[in-house]
Amino acid sequence: MTSKLPAFLCLVLIMCQNQSQGQQDSSGRRHSIAVFAPLYLDSAFDGTGTYRYDKTFPRFINPGLEFYEGIKLAADSLAVEETPVTIDVFDTRSSTRTLTQQINSPEVQQAGLIIGHVTPSEERLLASAALKLHIPFINANLPNDAGISNNPSLVILNSTLQTHCESIYHFLQRNYGTAPVIVFRKKGIMEDRLQSYFTDAEKNTAGVPLHIRFVTWDEAKPNSLLRYLDSSRMTIAIAGSLDENFGKDLAKQLSATFSRYPALLVGMPTWDVITGFSKLEYAGLPVIYSTPFYSTRTDKVSMEITAYFKNTLFARPSDMVFRGYECLYRFGKLLSEKGSNLYSSIGEKKYPVFTDWDIEPVLDKQTMSINYFENKKLYFVKKINGEVVQVY
Repeated sequence: MTSKLPAFLCLVLIMCQNQSQGQQDSSGRRHSIAVFAPLYLDSAFDGTGTYRYDKTFPRFINPGLEFYEGIKLAADSLAVEETPVTIDVFDTRSSTRTLTQQINSPEVQQAGLIIGHVTPSEERLLASAALKLHIPFINANLPNDAGISNNPSLVILNSTLQTHCESIYHFLQRNYGTAPVIVFRKKGIMEDRLQSYFTDAEKNTAGVPLHIRFVTWDEAKPNSLLRYLDSSRMTIAIAGSLDENFGKDLAKQLSATFSRYPALLVGMPTWDVITGFSKLEYAGLPVIYSTPFYSTRTDKVSMEITAYFKNTLFARPSDMVFRGYECLYRFGKLLSEKGSNLYSSIGEKKYPVFTDWDIEPVLDKQTMSINYFENKKLYFVKKINGEVVQVY
């Protein structure tokens, strides 16, 4: 390594040099976990071991390394607690071993659990491998089933878009059941899919359905929202598009008329990374969005992780750090307790860390077989002027 290597990457690479970490209980029994993440270690260095990016730190490397950092911190915690697990880390961006070769390695073939930060194609390969091995595969980041069906080994933690739409519908039904609800959308395939998810939720509701309608809205036309709003009551406006700019334009126009036409804006799950709602142009408008991962970071473990990053890495931990920690710690504890029975115990609500998960089977409606498991627990975060004012 050269002296120009960024400190954060340097520390991570030092930890990656020893990929396998583990403890063994007094009976000689050991539980193995295979972790897959996009670390780009081969890309970061040339053939002589020199770091390619001088003093810079490419942003595309961040998510995988931050996820790994959370994994490493959780491994340390499990070691302190003498939890009998072995963790083997695999770089999905390796230039010397394909993902298939890594899957066929003895470490993976003998594992009792797979955890991955993945793309859709990687999800399909790892889910297929887990099914053959009869072990769970935890998809930690991708809110997508990648077309997978009839695979009870797959566990999706980052809830799918359909689950978000169903939960938004039921949330509004419970809390704003008599208010007019308008889904503002634009033309597009994804927007059609979103509308179908809300329509299906309406068809399958057990209670009084919402007063919901769908409007194709042209955000370029000034004051085009006014005819849909009511000055005498609050209107629930749903941004029926994943287009961030569309959502911001909708929020801007709702905020401009808020004093005369009260409204509540419900955004998409991608809105948890939008920071611009603190700007003056959105002042006063309440915004709600759903997320499967919410934490105040005021608990003991969160504060220790934050302090470690500040004092050692001179950085702030991202959400992916906490995701990696939570995945390995929680499922590592379950694996150490359940062993080979983890496959049938994956939904047990034990060893919570930062967030609550409600892992439930998603069934094929025709055959009633399990397509996969998915986290159905969502938090609803309400912000005004960019500040969190309530969490449901």
